[in-house]
Amino acid sequence: MAEQKNTQDPLNVDEALVTSETFFLKYKNLMLGVVVGLVVVVCAVLGYKNFISEPKAQKASEALFKGQQYFSNDNFEAALNGDSLGYAGFLKIADEFSSTDAGNLANAYAGLCYAQLGKYEEAVKFLDKFSADDYFVAPALMGTMGNCYAQMGQLDKAAATLLKAADKADSPSLSPNYLIQAGQILEKLGKNAEAVNAYRQVKSKYANSYQSMDIDKYIERASK
Repeated sequence: MAEQKNTQDPLNVDEALVTSETFFLKYKNLMLGVVVGLVVVVCAVLGYKNFISEPKAQKASEALFKGQQYFSNDNFEAALNGDSLGYAGFLKIADEFSSTDAGNLANAYAGLCYAQLGKYEEAVKFLDKFSADDYFVAPALMGTMGNCYAQMGQLDKAAATLLKAADKADSPSLSPNYLIQAGQILEKLGKNAEAVNAYRQVKSKYANSYQSMDIDKYIERASK
C-alpha cells in the first residue's frame, strides 16, 4: 500500500463534521487502504481451490471481480447497481450469493460505495452485514462506519465506533487516525477529558506513528 501523507493538521471540528466532502477527502488514503485489504481477503479467504470445488462460490467471485474494477475506478454507481453489459452489481451479488464468502464481501463493497455516494444510512446497513475477523479489514470497515455515523449526526455513536475500531486494529497505520477522529468528535460534544484520553493514546501507544508528532497540539487544545 502506498505511503500515506500526513493529513492530521489541526482543523475546524464543526466544519469537518458538517461537510461530508471534507471528512471523506481528508481520509481518502485510508479509504483506499480498505480496498487493498478487501482484495487481500478475496485472495486469502476464497482461494483457488474453493473456486474449483464450489461452483456457486466461483460464479459469485467472477461476478465480484467486475464490481471491484468499477470500484477501483471510482464508478461507485455501476459497482453498486450493475451495468448494461451483464454485471449485476454488489447489491444483487450480496443478495443472490449471501451464503458465499464473495457474497459477504459484496456487503462490504456495497457499504463502501454507499459511503462514497453520501448515503450513510445505507452504508452502515451493509457494512454491518460484513463478517470477518481480519486484523485490517474489520477495523477499517468499522472506522468507516464511525465516519458515517458522524455524517448522520450520531456523534456519540461515531466516537464510540471509532474508539472501538482503534482498539480492534491496534495498528500504528490505522489506530492513530481513528483516535484523532474520535477525539475531534468528543471535543465537539464537549467531552474534552475523553478527547484528551484519546489523543494521549496516540502519544503513548503509537509514539512511532507520524500522527504522534503533532499530537501535543491536540492535547493542549482539548485541555483548555
